[in-house]
Amino acid sequence: MTHPASPHEHQHEHHGHHQGHPHAPAAPAGAGASWRTAAQATLHCLTGCAIGEVLGMVVGTAAGLHNAATVTVSIALAFVFGYALTVRGVLRAGVPLRQALKVALAADTVSIAVMELIDNTVMVGVPGAMDAGLADALFWVSLVLSLALAFVLTTPVNRWMIGRGRGHAVVHAYH
Repeated sequence: MTHPASPHEHQHEHHGHHQGHPHAPAAPAGAGASWRTAAQATLHCLTGCAIGEVLGMVVGTAAGLHNAATVTVSIALAFVFGYALTVRGVLRAGVPLRQALKVALAADTVSIAVMELIDNTVMVGVPGAMDAGLADALFWVSLVLSLALAFVLTTPVNRWMIGRGRGHAVVHAYH
């Protein structure tokens, strides 16, 4: 009788034969994950975060919302879009929606939270950035800087998590 492989076993079967694949398996326990794998996981997460973050900042700024409300909208949208991109990929693998949502929560929560902490701290910390209008270069330069810094500082977090079979490593079983 054949038993389906667990997601962890599937990860190794699926990825073990092509080390150059961008979603190569994490190194053995204790060895950590590659920087390339961590950077790609962070870039995936940053894509969803950036869509939500930029949209939230634009909506909040255009609507004249208070800084706290703008940051709240940005964080909420970053999580929505970050999770949505992961769920979309997992659903393509034939996983039911409820399971796909669980995978996205396990894969992206810490990464999105770290990114949001960093990029919103930068936006609030740059004098005048939150009060600048959408036509003001200060707004856009600060937003781009905040997202770039979030990427740089979140990549080591993702590397650590992937090396321990957590975070974005959870998604690998579904690629």
